Amino acid sequence: MITPQEIHSVKLRFGIIGNSPLLNHAIQVAMQAAPTDMTVMITGESGSGKESFSKIIHSLSLRKHGKFIAINCGAIPEGTIDSELFGHEKGSFTGAHEARKGYFEVTDGGTIFLDEIGEMPLGTQARLLRVLENGEFIRVGSSKVQKTNVRVITATNVNLIKAVEKGKFREDLYYRLNTVPIFVPPLRERGEDMVLLFRKFTTDFSERYHVKPITLDAGAQNVLMRYPFPGNIRQLKNIAEQISLLEEQREVNAQTLSKYLPNEANRLPMTLPSGSGSGESMDFSERDILYKVLFDMKKDMNDLKKLVLESFQSGGLNANIMQKHQGLFEDLDSNVSPKEAMENVSSYQVPLVLESQKGGSLSDVEYEDDVIEDIQHEEDDNSLSLERKEKEMILKALRKHNNKRKYAAQDLGISERTLYRKIKQYEIE
Repeated sequence: MITPQEIHSVKLRFGIIGNSPLLNHAIQVAMQAAPTDMTVMITGESGSGKESFSKIIHSLSLRKHGKFIAINCGAIPEGTIDSELFGHEKGSFTGAHEARKGYFEVTDGGTIFLDEIGEMPLGTQARLLRVLENGEFIRVGSSKVQKTNVRVITATNVNLIKAVEKGKFREDLYYRLNTVPIFVPPLRERGEDMVLLFRKFTTDFSERYHVKPITLDAGAQNVLMRYPFPGNIRQLKNIAEQISLLEEQREVNAQTLSKYLPNEANRLPMTLPSGSGSGESMDFSERDILYKVLFDMKKDMNDLKKLVLESFQSGGLNANIMQKHQGLFEDLDSNVSPKEAMENVSSYQVPLVLESQKGGSLSDVEYEDDVIEDIQHEEDDNSLSLERKEKEMILKALRKHNNKRKYAAQDLGISERTLYRKIKQYEIE
C-alpha cells in the first residue's frame, strides 16, 4: 500500500506541484507499475506533464541503472522512423554510409518512452508489436533477427480507440500497450493546483532575475481557477512569466490578471512595434495578424459582391437582402442603425453604374453568370492563398535557421510534429 508520504516524496523528487486527487491517483498508479515490466500507456492533453510520469516509472523500476530514452514519434519523418528505432545496415538505403544501431538496440536493459504514439506509421506499429510480443527486431536492410530486453512506456494526447476504428492504429498493438493505463488530468480539473503552480513559476522567475515575486489576491486566484487553460501547464507558465516581466505592481488583482488570459471576449491587445517593416525583421505572429486582416477584408469584399449581385437580380435592395447581409453594416460609424436602414430601403433601386458596367454587349443572364463566376473564383482562391502564405512562412523559417527544423518550428510557434506534417503536405524539399 502506497502512503501519502511516499507520494509526497515522489513529488518533491520530480518537482511535481499539486495536491488534486486525480493527480495523486495518477502518481500512485505510476509508483505501483514501476517495479514491474508491464507496458504503460500515459494519456492526457498536450502540456499536462505526461513525460514526468515516464521518468517516475523508470527511476523507481529495476531498470533505473539502465538507459532511458524519450522519443517523439510525431517528430521523426515516416521514411526514417524504422531506422531510428530499429537501426539499419550499411547501404540499406540512400545515405546509409555505415551501419547504425537503433534505439531498441542501444537501450537494451533500459526503458524507451514513445511519446505521441498515435503518430507512428502502421508499418512501424507492426515492428513494435513484434518487439513487445517476442523481444525481437530486425534492422532495416537486414534479415538477421536480434533480441532486446526493453521496457516500453507510451504517451498520447489523441483518442486511440477512434484511431483504431478509422484504421490508423492497430487494435492488437493498442491492447498490448494499454496494459497499465495512466490518465494525467488537465490543469482545469486540478482546482487549487493552478494557484500553487502559478506561485512556483513566479518564484522561479523572481529568483532568476532578482525581482520581487508576483502575488495574486483572492479575486485573481478565483479568476485563475475558473480559466480552462487549453494549453495546460505550458500555458500557465507562459502567463506567469509574462505577468512577472510586464507588471510593475507586484500584487495582481482579478482585472489585471484577466488581461493575460486570452479568450474570445477578452483578448490581449496586439500591436506592431514601431519601426517594424517587411522582411526578415518582422515577427511571424505579426505576419499572422496582417494576413488575417487581409483575408477578412477579402471576405467582406466577396460578401459585398454577393449583396450587389442579389440586388441586381431582385431589381433593387430590400429588407430581406439587407437582413441577410447585416454583418456588412454592423461596424459602420453611423447614427442610423442597420434596422432603420432596412426600413428605409424598400424603394431603393440598383445604382445605374451596374447598367453601365454591362456595357450593352452582354445579356442580363450572361452578365449575371460572369459575376457569379467571379465570386466563386474569389472564394476558391482564399484557401489557396492561405496555403501559399503558410508555405512561404515555413520556407522562410527553414532558410532563417539553416533547415534546422527544431528552431524553425519554435520560430513559427508550432510543434515539430506539425512542422514535419506541413513539410510533407506542401512537398518541401
